[in-house]
Amino acid sequence: QVQLVESGGGLVQAGGSLRLSCAASGSMISINAMGWYRQVPGKQRELVARVTEGGATNYADSVKGRFTISRDNAKNSVYLQMNSLKPEDTAVYRCNAEPFSSRITSYWGQGTQVTVFS
Repeated sequence: QVQLVESGGGLVQAGGSLRLSCAASGSMISINAMGWYRQVPGKQRELVARVTEGGATNYADSVKGRFTISRDNAKNSVYLQMNSLKPEDTAVYRCNAEPFSSRITSYWGQGTQVTVFS
């Protein structure tokens, strides 16, 4: 089992920055990628950014050049630095831990609200 706890969300003016953190506990040996997803009520959850154990990253087109994901394997943590925030970035951001095996369900954090006002 893996537990994920996010922090760092909040209210920020457009153009500002926030840094999200996700601390994982439990058995991480089965975990490959960690990432951030976001969801707005009435819309489908979307991948924001993802980083594998080996450090490979991928980003949603809408955040490329503005957001940076990083991972500290020694601390079992993943971070999302969000710069040049836009009102359309407003969402609940949830941390995800993706196991190597597709037979194991991904783990999710509770989520943290990010609200960007213009």
